[in-house]
Amino acid sequence: MLTILDCINKSADYLAAKGIESARINAELLLAHLLKCNRLDLYLKFDQPLNENEIAQYRVYLKRRGMSEPLQYIIGSVEFYGLKIEVTPSVLIPRPETELLVEAVINSVDKADELNILDIGCGSGNISIAIAANLPNVIVTGIDISEDAIKIAIENASLHNLSERIDFSRQDILKDISSNSTKFDIIVSNPPYVSGKDFGMVQPEIKNHEPEFAVTDYSDGFLFFRKIAEISDKILKHRGKLFFEIAVNQSDFVKKILLKNGFEDIDIVKDYQNIERIIYGVKI
Repeated sequence: MLTILDCINKSADYLAAKGIESARINAELLLAHLLKCNRLDLYLKFDQPLNENEIAQYRVYLKRRGMSEPLQYIIGSVEFYGLKIEVTPSVLIPRPETELLVEAVINSVDKADELNILDIGCGSGNISIAIAANLPNVIVTGIDISEDAIKIAIENASLHNLSERIDFSRQDILKDISSNSTKFDIIVSNPPYVSGKDFGMVQPEIKNHEPEFAVTDYSDGFLFFRKIAEISDKILKHRGKLFFEIAVNQSDFVKKILLKNGFEDIDIVKDYQNIERIIYGVKI
C-alpha cells in the first residue's frame, strides 16, 4: 500500500535522478493536481493510501515530467498575477518576469482611466487578462499569429468573466497594418526575442516543448521590436505608451530602436535577478 508520503518521497527521488530542479515540489504539485487538492493539503493526509488508478495516473505524470515536459503543460494551468491561466503546448508558458510587464502598465495609469490597450503576441491571454482584471475601465485587444493561441486566450478571458472587455483575434503583426486601424493609448508586448542563433542553446524544456515561434524571431532577436516601433505611428496615439519585455543585454539596442522611432521618457525596469527586463517609452 502506497501512501501519499511514500509517493512523494519515491517520486521526488525519481525526478531528482532525471535532473529535474525542485524535484520534491514538482512531485507534490503533480500529486495535488491528481488528487484535486492544494499542495499544502497533502501535508494533512500523508498517511492516506492511493488506489491503483491513482498510482497508475501518477506514474504517467511522473514519466512526462521526467522527460522534461513542463509541469504547467501536465497540470494544464499556471498562476499569473494571482490569476489562473490555462495553458497547452500551443502557447508560451507565462513567466513570473512577465508579471513585471503587467505591473509597469498598471502603475503607469490611473485606475479610473478609460483606455484602449493593444497586446501584441497575446499567447494564452495572460497579459491582457491581468491588465483588464486590475484596470476596470480599459478595453483590451489581443492579437497573435496562432489560431490555437487565440482559442485558449478566449477561453481564459471567459474563465475570468472578462470577455466583454477583451477582444482576441488572429493577426500577423509583421504584415502591414491599415492606417484606418484603431489607435491605442498603450501597446504592450512580450514578443519572441531569442535570436535564431541563440535558440539552439535555450533550455530543453523550452526548446523541445514550447511553441518555437513564440520564443524566437528566427532573426537577430530584435525583429519584433523594430516592427512594432516602426508601425507605432499608425497604431499608437500621440503621448501613448509602448511597453516591451526584453531579454538579457537587449536594453541598449531596444532603447535605440525606440529613440529612432519617436519615443521619449524611456525607462527600464529590472527583474528579480537584477536583469533589465522591461523597457517603455512615450510616443512623441
